[in-house]
Amino acid sequence: MEKFLDIFLDYLSVEKGLSTNTIEAYRRDLLVYSKFLEAIAKKSFLSSSRDDIRDFMLYEKDKGLSANSISRNLTALRMFYRFLTRERMIKVDVSSYIDTPKLWKKIPDILNLEEVERLIAAPDLKKDQGIRDRAIIELMYGTGMRVSEVSNIKVHEVNREVGFVRCLGKGRKERIIPLGRQASEAITRYLEKVRPAQVKSRMSQELFLNRSGKKISRISLWKLIKKYAQAAKIKKLMKPHILRHSFATHLLERGADLRSVQEMLGHANISTTQIYTHINRDRLKSIHKAFHPRG
Repeated sequence: MEKFLDIFLDYLSVEKGLSTNTIEAYRRDLLVYSKFLEAIAKKSFLSSSRDDIRDFMLYEKDKGLSANSISRNLTALRMFYRFLTRERMIKVDVSSYIDTPKLWKKIPDILNLEEVERLIAAPDLKKDQGIRDRAIIELMYGTGMRVSEVSNIKVHEVNREVGFVRCLGKGRKERIIPLGRQASEAITRYLEKVRPAQVKSRMSQELFLNRSGKKISRISLWKLIKKYAQAAKIKKLMKPHILRHSFATHLLERGADLRSVQEMLGHANISTTQIYTHINRDRLKSIHKAFHPRG
């Protein structure tokens, strides 16, 4: 299994251009399946059948895994078996004709405008770290960028004069996102007052740096968002992705078209973006119920 898995993962990296995080997710999912075959089905993947894959999906469901996670596992298995069949490493693709479990669309949490304002105002602009963190939050809410994208963004990828950010997203797909005035001002303040003192090496091209002069990590971004959410007394379960959800929802609420939001978010499929229209509908329903005399 390990030999075939290594070849497959190299294919995902070199030919498909998938991100390191995505490839690692495929590796984990396939190893879980391999362990299931060895421990439960008592066979190797070379002798596995469609029934084994179905049993695996039911096994994962009984463990409490969500339909979304099971569907992701099945996607990894399909790609793996399809690749091995095409490369003539195995004769039959046993993953074909297996139904995908129905996905229950989970409506993500978002911040309302007042909560966004409180979060943005939480960093102390009298401190260098506060200036940097205000710029980070403004950029995340102002562009809908993922936490990994914010961690990796370079100084030259932010065009403050024209008002655009060049972002390299999942699968190394490039997209251009408009940069609002307030986010641009916050980044300018950070670049002029804080970053020059943080830079320890000319090799530091990333926009946001930590105290050691290295790029700020995804974990650090998670921690700072949680810290400022607590300071702003936001009671929702706070994760960096909530700013991305809020960015998309607030755009659609104010009349942005779905295709434009899809492009700014970097979604390959518009059905992924459509979840935010459900958020808007649910909000309208709650308003109607609260205020209409016959609601």
